[in-house]
Amino acid sequence: MKRLFFIFISFCMAAALSAQLQERMVKVNVVPDHVDWKYELGEKVKFNVVVTKNRVPQENVTVWYEVAQDMMHPLLKDTIVLENGVLTLDAGTMKTPGFLRCRVWTKYDGRTVEGRATAAFEPEKIKPTAVLPNDFNTFWESAKQENVRIPMNVKLRLLPERCTEKVNVYEWNVQNYRLNSRVYGILCVPVKPGKYPALLRVPGAGVRGYAGAIVEAEKGMITLEIGIHGIPVTLEPSVYASLSQGGLYRYQYQNWDNRDEVYYKRVYMGCVRAVDYLCSMKEFDGSNLLVQGGSQGGALAIVTAVLNPRVTGVVSFFPALSDLSGYEKGRAGGWPHLFRDSTDAVEIRKKKLEVSSYYDVANFAKQLKVPVFFYLGYNDMVCPPTSTFSVYNVITSPKEIVIMEEAEHYVYPEHWSQALQWIYSKQGM
Repeated sequence: MKRLFFIFISFCMAAALSAQLQERMVKVNVVPDHVDWKYELGEKVKFNVVVTKNRVPQENVTVWYEVAQDMMHPLLKDTIVLENGVLTLDAGTMKTPGFLRCRVWTKYDGRTVEGRATAAFEPEKIKPTAVLPNDFNTFWESAKQENVRIPMNVKLRLLPERCTEKVNVYEWNVQNYRLNSRVYGILCVPVKPGKYPALLRVPGAGVRGYAGAIVEAEKGMITLEIGIHGIPVTLEPSVYASLSQGGLYRYQYQNWDNRDEVYYKRVYMGCVRAVDYLCSMKEFDGSNLLVQGGSQGGALAIVTAVLNPRVTGVVSFFPALSDLSGYEKGRAGGWPHLFRDSTDAVEIRKKKLEVSSYYDVANFAKQLKVPVFFYLGYNDMVCPPTSTFSVYNVITSPKEIVIMEEAEHYVYPEHWSQALQWIYSKQGM
């Protein structure tokens, strides 16, 4: 039973890179008038709205709506009664590549229900606003050299309750970034002697424990699933809940006015160190090492592959930290939306813009040299498609993109399976 429990938890944590789908009895259905949701610049879009209960259209329902460019302030908004149960909105067009989103709400049983749809206007032409600093590579090369001087001091603790007949499971941690600072994770190693490919799983945002990629390891690979906060990943859930509201509250906003103190500098180095460790294992086959993650993890997967050339492939779902400066140019920027409705003084905002360019995934993506599996949804308002396309469009290595137009910040099971099959194929499995 314990084995089944941990395999179940592993699957759920992997699939739950973000919010989960929730079925509702009452739904607000919003769709654009092109079946592929794509439009040419200057072409007008209409959104069709139907409110259903038990899949039956409802009449005389009050709705309110907004139409806006991706993450921007509304261009249109109104409240209306759907006397015939349907509504067609003339939403206009866009003259520059990007996304036009229609959001519609209604009330049912005291709860607000939302539907949304997002029209894509030539998104393949979106270019990042992020500026590559002249010393970008020098900065990160120096950071890596400093990290190399810190001994790994590897520590492993067998977790018998998570082990299976095919896989040994360990709590893993190594020293990283500075003496006595550590990065923790769950390491899964096939029991059968041999040489195996490796998979590094990097996490989405938040503070939590991890179960490890046990199912994938049973397929015949070494897997390492890491946390980023320098704390053990096998603690009681209450500990993480306390930390997320305590010392790690809003960690993603820390120190963006100092490029050496940004929270993610230690995180990026921890990801590099995890690859270093995997490559040092006697069980590693020496040639196949993929990195996979979504949201914050989608960003870390790309960054890791650029900073550590031993990575041979990337799976990135809706990467965060992408084209952060977009808001300064009047369009969507990536999570954590540092510059959206910023109240910082001009000089502070200017400094943050400069610093953010060293951490922006768009600047890393330009240097990516390995194959990439990429996934995004047009309705995502956490890692908006304007920002994620700005990353995808600058990748020059072999790449494959899966678009689920209606998806928000989640992954459908079919696409999760598709990504796993891509991983297995790249690992020769």
